[in-house]
Amino acid sequence: MHPRPDRELAVAYLDGTVAPGPLSDEAARLRDEGHGRTVTYSRKVFIPLTTLCRDTCTYCTFAKPPGAGGMYLEPDEVLAVASAGDAHRCTEALFTLGDRPEARWRQAREFLSEHGHSTTIGYVEEMSQLVNTETGLFPHANPGVMTTDEMTALRPSNVSMGMMLENISARLMEPGMPHHNCPDKDPAVRMDAIEAAGRLRIPFTTGILVGLGETNEEIVDSILAIGEAHARHGHIQEFIVQNFRAKADTRMRGHAEPIPAWFARVVAVARWLLGAEMNVQVPPNLTERFETYLSAGINDWGGVSPLTIDWVNPEAPWPHLDELTARTRAEGFDLLPRLPVYPEFIDRSWIDPGLIDKVESAIDDRGFAVAPQMEGTS
Repeated sequence: MHPRPDRELAVAYLDGTVAPGPLSDEAARLRDEGHGRTVTYSRKVFIPLTTLCRDTCTYCTFAKPPGAGGMYLEPDEVLAVASAGDAHRCTEALFTLGDRPEARWRQAREFLSEHGHSTTIGYVEEMSQLVNTETGLFPHANPGVMTTDEMTALRPSNVSMGMMLENISARLMEPGMPHHNCPDKDPAVRMDAIEAAGRLRIPFTTGILVGLGETNEEIVDSILAIGEAHARHGHIQEFIVQNFRAKADTRMRGHAEPIPAWFARVVAVARWLLGAEMNVQVPPNLTERFETYLSAGINDWGGVSPLTIDWVNPEAPWPHLDELTARTRAEGFDLLPRLPVYPEFIDRSWIDPGLIDKVESAIDDRGFAVAPQMEGTS
């Protein structure tokens, strides 16, 4: 039997001082124990509500200043994207945006004032409700750090929410590091928000970003911190393990990317530390042979869009859904669509009463999304 999860052994696996074979076997066994041979994905549209941000992460191309691409989407633009998603049989409207741009940019404050808001989160609330009432899509808000009051306000229109921890180490905020001068990337602030989501019983997506210059100990400690929050509240519906990709127009353009074989060890460590029941995801558009992560213990591909680009990684196109299906099946798994909220969180204790009927009308008797037709079959 493989040893019980242990911090020092997990670090040794990442250091390479212990052979990874037993780890991979245990990760795959745990995934099968918790999820069988089913892998899921969410058919989504990506709505970049604003590309303005007050942070200056050195690896990001999503955030832009005013006059250089930084903007907000107008309500009719939001609804146009969501309606197109309806037409493409999507079920998720992923709202992603920069953190609190009104704290830094006059143009953000002016836009919000013109639209009857003082905060960007207030505008997220309005646009989430617009999409919820006017389309069949389910909003999933990913607006960065949120307060308890803000999450409470978003809950009636969002079946789930999310925010990446990225890493638990405050060292990454020091001068010369990727989160320097990024107040919203303070791991203590992020963990407070994750804990608040748990107290509010919000199905929550989070995870780590690997390859920023963190140590192996910091990777393991980040996984354990999220696992401990989940042990207290039971609300982490999905743990994302995302690999850093260098982008040409950033200060980290020459920074080394994680090697897939080593990154697969990180994925396996996450499965091992978090256990059989956790939903563990790797984005399939960030690695050419993404199916390798199936043997590392994942059971989900995250949101995949037939319509919109990945605005955070615009250089990395999504795999077509028929290709994703074929490559997943070739490894011996069934691929099933889900809503942005996972089946095990679909009940009235987790979802706002005003959303539960809409959710239940969009799922089968196992809690998965009513399967859409794949491209090329219509």
